[in-house]
Amino acid sequence: MRVSTLLAAAASLATTVLADVDPIVIKGSHFFYKTNGSEYFVQGVAYQYPAADLANADPLAVPAGCTRDIPHLLAVRTNLISVYSVNPELDHSACMTALADAGIYVLLDLANTTYSINRADPAWSTSLYDHYTAVIDEFQSYNNILGFVVGNEVANSANTSTADAFVKAAVRDMKSYIAEKKYRAIPVGYAADDDADIRYQVAEYFDCGDASSAIDFYGLNNYEWCGDSSFAGSGYQARTSEFSSWNIPVFLSEYGCNTVEPRVFTEVQAIFGSDMTGVWSGGVVFEYFQDTNNYGLVSLEGSSVSLMTDYTSYSAQMAKITPSSTNSASYKVTNTAAAACPTTNSTWNVSPNLPPTPNDQVCSCMASSVQCAASPSLSDEDVGKLLGVVCGLSASACSGISADGATGVYGIYSPCDASAQLNYALNAYYLQQSSKGNGASACAFSGSATLQAATTAASCKSVLSSASSAAATATGGSSSGGSASSSTSKAAAAGGLVYHTIGVSNGFQAGLYMFVALTTGVLMIVL
Repeated sequence: MRVSTLLAAAASLATTVLADVDPIVIKGSHFFYKTNGSEYFVQGVAYQYPAADLANADPLAVPAGCTRDIPHLLAVRTNLISVYSVNPELDHSACMTALADAGIYVLLDLANTTYSINRADPAWSTSLYDHYTAVIDEFQSYNNILGFVVGNEVANSANTSTADAFVKAAVRDMKSYIAEKKYRAIPVGYAADDDADIRYQVAEYFDCGDASSAIDFYGLNNYEWCGDSSFAGSGYQARTSEFSSWNIPVFLSEYGCNTVEPRVFTEVQAIFGSDMTGVWSGGVVFEYFQDTNNYGLVSLEGSSVSLMTDYTSYSAQMAKITPSSTNSASYKVTNTAAAACPTTNSTWNVSPNLPPTPNDQVCSCMASSVQCAASPSLSDEDVGKLLGVVCGLSASACSGISADGATGVYGIYSPCDASAQLNYALNAYYLQQSSKGNGASACAFSGSATLQAATTAASCKSVLSSASSAAATATGGSSSGGSASSSTSKAAAAGGLVYHTIGVSNGFQAGLYMFVALTTGVLMIVL
């Protein structure tokens, strides 16, 4: 029998096995098994190989590791693993099947170390959209996917709160994508940092507003219970009170403080006891593999693992839990109201307006319609540098690619990659200068840009028109690709235009912004 035939048979068998796994569904603020209606509490373990182990960066693509670790996970009554990074191009059938056979579900981050929303320079881009949807495509057929996590601790302080606008746009678009593809209604949620200044504003923000952009579940990474603390003394009581009337499931997406060692995990009895199970749906202990941060339950040596003291302590606590549950049929939902959106103040400055949905076709249509375009031979570094030069020369030329989560003003082409954004900016600058009689040298930039015959295919006209209308509705303004009179944002008008060179390294961007700030006003010498 050919290898391809064997693989096809194995894939078919995997699909058959996974079809028998009972999906987890949401009713009100609780999780339930879909078929028998019994309540599901997350008894989770964070499962990601040590950061230095790049060969195993995707733990769900390491069948031997899954086979090795599942017995240890089951021994501590694990029914879920939380995975932070996967590669959608790899094969995950062996691990996902083995986990399903063991009754273990997966909470899966859509981001990874390459594709994620950067709190220091947030953007919701075509490349991120393509990666997130690729992960969904790869895993949607597995019934033991409990949910997708769109962001994990993206905003972790007051001065990074605006990044959450971009995360919420991702929530909106991933929920829409799942519905449009007619996939199983897999929940989409967020895992938050427990920053005292913004912890509740973050929760409110992701739950409030239109249901199409609101999360389906909320995870809180909480390390307040240290050593042999207590429900009241740890902060758990206060957090439980804060979420007592929530309309969606909440759980501890990470817990397990290690400031007191060895860890005794006495918080386990509270998490799965009567004080919390009416509000919380369990928690995920951090973490399975020992890493430099010293949270591991097991240590990895080559291809073998050794159980650590923390594993023994955690196992003893999990053996004692008896969470009180209810059945879906008898559970009466008492609160269906979403949270009110948080008030803007000194610690929370996030607009209710969300960035536009990334669209590769919009970006490619715009790039082909410009008269002044960048040389295709430019390196990523050159693209970023030239974009900084153009935006330094004319803020209004870059308004169509700017994005500001605080003002809620987003250019139509802010989700495009750096090359497409550069074409937009070059063309807008060229048209501005041409209108003043300076067009002869306005598309030169020492050979980095050139004039071309602008073409707008019939199919592109409707695409660009729709994108312009959508942007105007979302932001209350307008911006048109290639127009010399593109509207400027409030930030731009104040001299604080926020634009993003998507696809250019963050380190280079930092230097680029300084370069632009120091040289604006004298950059005409590069023409």
